[in-house]
Amino acid sequence: MQAALYGDGGFFTREEPADHFRTSVHASPLFAGALARFAVRVDEALGHPAVFDLVDVGAGRGELIAGMLAALPSGLAGRVRATAVEVAPRPGGLDPAVHWRPGLPDRVTGLLMATEWLDNVPLDVLETDEHGRLRKVLVDPATGAETLGAPADPADLFWAGRWWPGPGRIEVGTPRDRAWADAVDAVRHGVALCVDYGHVQAERPAFGTLTGFRDGRQVPPVPDGSCDVTAHVAMDSVAAATGAPFHLLRQREALRSLGVDGSRPSLELAHTDPVGYLRRLSTAGAAAELTDPTGLGGHWWLWHEVGLGERGTMLG
Repeated sequence: MQAALYGDGGFFTREEPADHFRTSVHASPLFAGALARFAVRVDEALGHPAVFDLVDVGAGRGELIAGMLAALPSGLAGRVRATAVEVAPRPGGLDPAVHWRPGLPDRVTGLLMATEWLDNVPLDVLETDEHGRLRKVLVDPATGAETLGAPADPADLFWAGRWWPGPGRIEVGTPRDRAWADAVDAVRHGVALCVDYGHVQAERPAFGTLTGFRDGRQVPPVPDGSCDVTAHVAMDSVAAATGAPFHLLRQREALRSLGVDGSRPSLELAHTDPVGYLRRLSTAGAAAELTDPTGLGGHWWLWHEVGLGERGTMLG
């Protein structure tokens, strides 16, 4: 999975993600606008620092951070130090104000975001053999054919026993836990926010979620670099990995708290202001997609407030 996604000629170093799958960022600029309002709340809680770090981890081609910079009020935009963290080369045409780097910055005062990043952090998969033992699933990168390999190592067994008990197919979340803990550790003052699709312990899928995407279609997760290979995130495990307090909320509730409303405009407006009605109807349609509980609205928002004291609690 590591080689297929991030190695030489890997999917994310070669392809335009938006050509293959649709995220909240690609669905509507309303998402970037909502996160810009979230950043304003973080800025207020920090007391308006002279430099406000805005960090996008797993930035794709910079669509989200560019959209947020355009949506920020001038009072904050003038103090923002924008950083995109991505292994792919810097895309052409990106705002020169955005710093592009392959790794996390050392110290962040502001907002660090990771939207649909952890689902692409490579992981191992375990499956129960005929003797009831958990063994690693091996995949032929040429054909996608699976076989059972060596027994699970003690660290994987420990994680599975704590976070995914029971037989079946287990997607070991330890690499995601470590990745998120490192990201949160970079935040000295402010908020670390993760937005992703995932599950909690009471809802673990018995057969796992590992899959692939190519050209907008779901395909077998063959790790040959030709497609996205992704698995849902064990959000409760990730949340606990830092040992710090956290907040966990569905995207539907989070976006509504930030003013994204999918309700249709009044028909009366169609008679008094037809153009305005159509504009609001289009906005409502985009908002409805972002907050649909069976789709993007079912994603999780996980955030940690670092050094904010009683000034925290960004949503609710």
